[in-house]
Amino acid sequence: MTRPFVRHVDARLLRRVPPPLVLMLLYAALIVLGTLVLKLPPAVTTPITWSAALFTATSAVTVTGLSVIDTGTGFTFFGQAVIAVLIQLGGLGLMSFAVLMLSLLKQSVGFSSKFYLREDLNQTSLSDLTRLVRVILRVVLTFEIIGALLLALVFVPRYGWAQGMWDAVFHAVSAFNNAGFALFPDNLAGFVDHPLINLVIPALFIVGGLGFTVLSDLNRKRNWRHLSLHSKIMLSGTALLIAWSVVAFALLEWHNPRTLGQLDGTGARLMASWFQAVTTRTAGFNTVDIASLHDNTSLMMMALMMIGGGSTSTAGGIKVTTFVVLLLATLAFFRRRSTLHVFGRSLGVSEVIKVLALSMMSVLTVMTAMFFILLSHDGEFLDLAFDVVSAFGTVGLSRGAMVDIDGFGRIIIMALMFVGRVGPLTLGFFLATHLPPLIRYPPGTVHLG
Repeated sequence: MTRPFVRHVDARLLRRVPPPLVLMLLYAALIVLGTLVLKLPPAVTTPITWSAALFTATSAVTVTGLSVIDTGTGFTFFGQAVIAVLIQLGGLGLMSFAVLMLSLLKQSVGFSSKFYLREDLNQTSLSDLTRLVRVILRVVLTFEIIGALLLALVFVPRYGWAQGMWDAVFHAVSAFNNAGFALFPDNLAGFVDHPLINLVIPALFIVGGLGFTVLSDLNRKRNWRHLSLHSKIMLSGTALLIAWSVVAFALLEWHNPRTLGQLDGTGARLMASWFQAVTTRTAGFNTVDIASLHDNTSLMMMALMMIGGGSTSTAGGIKVTTFVVLLLATLAFFRRRSTLHVFGRSLGVSEVIKVLALSMMSVLTVMTAMFFILLSHDGEFLDLAFDVVSAFGTVGLSRGAMVDIDGFGRIIIMALMFVGRVGPLTLGFFLATHLPPLIRYPPGTVHLG
């Protein structure tokens, strides 16, 4: 009689504690722990402030990539390893990691763990969560190991076995988790025309940005007709966004003497356009100087950073599926349809309301952060706005505003990175909670437009 009673009490307690709140506290605890470790003398080459350590830990856990200290020169091997671990835990998801450890130890995954894991993976059901986590582990290890081996072909001949292998492992972890951290002062600008770098790094962060749900679906079905609606929207939306962004970036920057215009040959310019366009929504690596981009290119990149990657992925933003549903809702409005039709399926009003709520909250968050950060900074508006959007989208690209930002500005940027990573979990929880209305009011009319 004791065990059923305890389970009943545990279930009642779980209903009272919102799972997103627990997850947010876990992420915050990891950031605090990372800050303490990065502040230790063995982690840095020269002493750093608490603010810099906290900023770096927050950026790593939220897989953003924004930094106030050069990762390659400011941190020792131990410090860089700590950052890599924080990136891996933040990208994989804390509850996913916990369930993996339980599985490896042959321990059963309890109801409470599955309950929180469901929220961490943005799932609607408790079934098959352990199987999904095992798929995530296989995908992560497979792609990171293959990526590290391929990158070693580039880094080992240049920097030797020890440093070259570490560079390969670090950048493979950073790329797959869409973190954007690099160990070189100019990020990856020194490899702007290197074919292997321009293939391996984008392949890692594109796969990582698709989302573990899509990867699991592809692993089980491997047939377009049998894929879920979410996977079809995510794959097609990603392909279209990549194609459009690459062409747009090339057209806008082709003759810019400070970016593509300084590269020799059409091939180098096309590779740079490909790399910089696909990294914008998710990863945050750069092979050209972001501060030298035209204003219209920067505006386009801000839009891409707001869109982001896929749900249950290592990317941020409002997500590709949200953007696609917004477009479909707009088309349905002009066609005077009350439902959305895509790939032989229909989406109702509830889905539209969810994406509208998520999009509106995202826009309000970014605009509020811009307002407050501009109160204490008189810098270039575009530079500050670009970095604000980059922080919220957990992208990591910067036009240089991080160099002169003060303590208040760092707090805002850190809050944005945290909200960009774990905020959607909280909002998604409330959107998924269905409370039937107790009172119904008569319909009214509002004149719009």
